Amino acid sequence: MNIQTLTIDGFTTLFCACVVLLVGRFVNRVAPVLEKFHIPTPVTGGLIVATALCVVYYTTGYRFTFDSSLSNTLMLLFFASIGFSADFKKLAAGGRGLVLLLLACTGMVLLQNFVGTSLAKLLGIDGLYGLLAGSVSLVGGHGTSGAWGQTFETTYGLSNATAAAFACATWGLIAGGLVGGPVAQYLIKRNNLKDLSIQNQDDNDNDHEAFEDEQKLRPIRASSVTEGIICLSFAMFLGSWLHTLISSLNLSYWPNIPKFVYVLFMGIVLRSILKGIFKRELKEVTIDVLGNVSLSLFIAITLISIKIWELSALALPILIILVVQTALVALYSIYVTFNVMGKNYDAAVMCAGQCGFSLGATPTAIANMQSVTNHFGHSHKAFLLIPLVGAFFIDFVNAISISLFATAIK
Repeated sequence: MNIQTLTIDGFTTLFCACVVLLVGRFVNRVAPVLEKFHIPTPVTGGLIVATALCVVYYTTGYRFTFDSSLSNTLMLLFFASIGFSADFKKLAAGGRGLVLLLLACTGMVLLQNFVGTSLAKLLGIDGLYGLLAGSVSLVGGHGTSGAWGQTFETTYGLSNATAAAFACATWGLIAGGLVGGPVAQYLIKRNNLKDLSIQNQDDNDNDHEAFEDEQKLRPIRASSVTEGIICLSFAMFLGSWLHTLISSLNLSYWPNIPKFVYVLFMGIVLRSILKGIFKRELKEVTIDVLGNVSLSLFIAITLISIKIWELSALALPILIILVVQTALVALYSIYVTFNVMGKNYDAAVMCAGQCGFSLGATPTAIANMQSVTNHFGHSHKAFLLIPLVGAFFIDFVNAISISLFATAIK
C-alpha cells in the first residue's frame, strides 16, 4: 500500500477538535451507556474520529498528522490554570491526604514495573520491554516514553524501544479515559456513598470549584478573561523558561520532568505572589473556564492524533502485558487506593483520577473526575490532590523507579 501523509495546519486542527467535541457530545446523549459509565465527551468523540481515520489509512493509504504545537499549547494552558487554582496554603491543606495518596500511587508505580518486567521475562522477551509497558509509558505518558525509549536504545541497545513505548502510551491514554468512570461508579454504587450534589448546592464555600463542574454556568466578563489569559501566559512562559534552563544544566541527579510540571509550579508561585504581595485575587471562575476549554480541546486533538494502527503492530507479549496492567490499575484503585484514602466519596473520585494518570495522563485524570462529579456532586479534595500528585510528585517517584528497575534488569 502506498502510504501518503497529509499534514493538517493549526487552524484546521482546531476545527477538527471542535468537530470531535460535537461528535462526542451527540454520541454521549444518544448512547445512555456512555453517560452511565461517565465516559468523557472528548474521549468518546476522539475515539470515534481516530477509528475513522484508521479506516481511511487502511483503505486509502492516507494518514493525517495534526499540528502538535496547538496541542502542546493547550496542554500548558490547562496546567497553568491548574497551578492558579491552588496555592502553597492549599498544598499544606492537602496534608495527610496528600501523603497518603502519594504513597498509594507510589505503590502503583512499583507494582506496574514489577508486573511488567516479570511478565516480560515469563513471556520470553527482554525485561526492559516490560518496563516500557509499565510506568515508563503508562504513568509517564508520551513525553517520558520518548525520553526513556531513546535512553534504552542508546544505553542498553534495545531495538525499537521508542516506537514500543509510544505504542504503549497510546494504549494507556485510551484505556485511562475508559476505565476511570466505571471504577468510580462501581465504588459509589457498591458502597452506597452519599450523592453530594444536593448538599453542594447549599454549600457556602462556592468561591472555587476547581475543575469539578465543566457544565456549570459561570458569569464572566471580557476583562476577567483578558486578565486570566495574561496570568496563564506568564505561567506558561516562565515555566517553559525554567524547564529550558534546568535541561541545559544537564544535572545528572535531576529527574526528567516534563515542561508542564514547571508551568503548573509557576502557576502556583504567581498566584501566591499576586495574593500575598499585591493583594490581588484572580477571578477563579474565569481560570476554571479557560482551563476546562483547554482540557477538552487538548484531549480531542491528542486522541485524533493517535495512530491506532500502531497498536496492531504491538507484539503479542506486550499486548498481554498492557491488558494485565489495565486490569491491575482498576483493581488497585478499587481495593487499595479507595481504602487508603478513606472509603468515602472523595476517595471514589480520586480512584477515577488515579486510573486516568496511572494509565494515560493527568488531563485524562481530570476529565475522568469531571465526568463523575458532573453526575454525583463535587469533590474539592480530589481536585486538589490528584493534580498535585499526578502532575508533579509522581514524576519524581517514576524517574527513580524506572532507574532502579532498569539497573536491576541489566
